[in-house]
Amino acid sequence: MSELDRECERAGDRAVAVIRGERCALADLAPGARATVAAVVADGSPSVARRLNDLGFTVGAVVEVVRRAPLRDPVVYRVKDYEVCLRRAQAAYVQVVEAER
Repeated sequence: MSELDRECERAGDRAVAVIRGERCALADLAPGARATVAAVVADGSPSVARRLNDLGFTVGAVVEVVRRAPLRDPVVYRVKDYEVCLRRAQAAYVQVVEAER
């Protein structure tokens, strides 16, 4: 686990997008957080990357975490004026950075 991953994990339930402007996985964001998609990294699974792209998770798109199920999975995200529900495993492929305010 990288230092960035450990810091994102330690962020816990705070509504933070990223730590020190670094990339973080979309799955690690707390409800209420807003971030901009930096990359979709689907290692060895181009179909997952294409599906996420088709759903609107494109580089530069602003994503907001709307709500999370009681057991943290799935999570509802608002992207491009509509809501998408993803499992944390799928959201982990989307790398985000802090959204400009």
